[in-house]
Amino acid sequence: MSRYQAPLDDIRFLLEAFDYETTVQTMAAYQDFDLETGLSMIDEYARFCIDVLAPLNDPGDSIGVKYDPADHSVTMPPGFVDAWKAYAENGFTSLPFEPEHGGIGAPFVLATLASEVLIASNKSFSMCGGLAAGLIDALEAHGSEEQKEKYLPKLISGEWGGTMCLTEPHCGTDLGLLTTKAEPDGDVYKLSGTKIWITFGEHDMTDNIVHLVLARLPDAPDGTRGISTFLVPKFMDDGSRNPIFCGGTDHKMGIHASPTCVMNLEGATGYLVGEPHRGMKCMFTMMNAARLQVGIEGVSLGHAAYQAALEFAKDRRQSRSLDPKKRDADHKADNILVHPDVRRMLLTVKSTTEGLRGLVAWIAIQYDIMHKSEDADAKAAASDLVALLTPIIKSYGSERGFLNTSESMQVMGGAGFTQDWPVEQYLRDVRIAMIYEGTNHIQALDLVGRKLPMGGGRLLQRFAGEVTAQIEAAGAFPELAPFVAAMGKEAGRLTQTTMDLGGKAMKDPELVGAVGSNYLNQFALVTLGHVWLRQLCTVMARPADDKLRQSKLQTGRFFFEQILPEAALYAKKVAAGKGSMVDIDIDLL
Repeated sequence: MSRYQAPLDDIRFLLEAFDYETTVQTMAAYQDFDLETGLSMIDEYARFCIDVLAPLNDPGDSIGVKYDPADHSVTMPPGFVDAWKAYAENGFTSLPFEPEHGGIGAPFVLATLASEVLIASNKSFSMCGGLAAGLIDALEAHGSEEQKEKYLPKLISGEWGGTMCLTEPHCGTDLGLLTTKAEPDGDVYKLSGTKIWITFGEHDMTDNIVHLVLARLPDAPDGTRGISTFLVPKFMDDGSRNPIFCGGTDHKMGIHASPTCVMNLEGATGYLVGEPHRGMKCMFTMMNAARLQVGIEGVSLGHAAYQAALEFAKDRRQSRSLDPKKRDADHKADNILVHPDVRRMLLTVKSTTEGLRGLVAWIAIQYDIMHKSEDADAKAAASDLVALLTPIIKSYGSERGFLNTSESMQVMGGAGFTQDWPVEQYLRDVRIAMIYEGTNHIQALDLVGRKLPMGGGRLLQRFAGEVTAQIEAAGAFPELAPFVAAMGKEAGRLTQTTMDLGGKAMKDPELVGAVGSNYLNQFALVTLGHVWLRQLCTVMARPADDKLRQSKLQTGRFFFEQILPEAALYAKKVAAGKGSMVDIDIDLL
């Protein structure tokens, strides 16, 4: 079978479609990163991922990590340590970070689109740098100058790794229940407690590991308002071992080469980050970028699975076409690509993947505007869009990514279920994305309960303005009229659903918990429709015989005719309310 291929052409197209050159590149911080320079960087990055990391993916899955209880150590599969060193030496750990701390200073959107190739090549490997990136974001936003100078250069260079230590055995999403203690000890703190499900909590790829730990001070109030954030390094400045130890690694369905650890703090030395009892603010800085990355995981593995399924389908013969004109007289069976349902499955994956990749590009560009633009109004608008769309990409991106990987397996039949092809690993590896960094239902509660009411509905109004403007722009192209009509209809339906839900939820808060996930999926489909209209408007400027134009129009048509109509079904589910879920006898479950 052929190797995974990076979607470089689509990445270029999306940067053009979302006006990279007139938005991101014009910012003072990014003037050295014109489009061709950025694409060359992504190309180099992709070659490394495919040549070095992809060959480690299958053996890493088979061998997994090794935990030694005698010294609490975790050994990575063969090749991972050397690959990390090469990855860091090439500067790939430092792409989007500030030059003052050793970063390359590349636009966030370039690093984000490049990360799709990394995840598709080796998802387990990608998670080491992903967690460190979140810690870097948190330190840049909330750390003291001394902490930034001490930790950022080594984290950015890849010399040190980083983690996020939130969850405890009795406490997952409800962080207000956490009990890890932080006792003052002079200028530092001594932390005691147990954290679970800590990604890359222990490993041998870096010289040190810095943990961002949520804990409570002695005078902390109850709930999330009493949470503080601490930096807890594995090794102290003098080289001595800080007593934060791995108590074991989890045996998981997938991501076998990513150590998921139980971490025991036994009076470990920690350093307060930010203000006491304000740790949730620091945590959300780290979490928001992580949620975007989780959405990309669905795009990455869904697309990698699609490539395998398409390759298989081009070679596989099975049954006869139901249309006699399409039958191959030279063979006893036809290629399965003649069957409409095989095309349906492949186009479902292709259309939603390209829509989601476009959404990633759009959100990532808003990140760059939010952080680097000198235009205050542009920064505010970008901030609103990032806040609103982050739960969308995390939830719908991860869910659709899993479904797309499963659909690709279905195209391949029994072959896809075997280890002869990579899709069965992709399916196991991507399933976790719907669970971690806040389960998908938590994203729905965030969207409906926090983001929609924020600023008196300002975020939603901002989004609606973007959608309306894009519909108007698409109206200039007669060829797009059916898509414009479909988009206008579903955008209007979403507005009505939102108004109805808002009025009912004010009287009955439990309603949000019952219908929030369906509402998020309705919202997500309209969002992808907006992204697809943006892409189709862009390709209309190309010649009629241009292959990319033809591909986008073909795939976009499928999206608007076969995928967008799902939004109406979700609207009906929202309108059905909570009765069938709550007015039941649980003894009959």
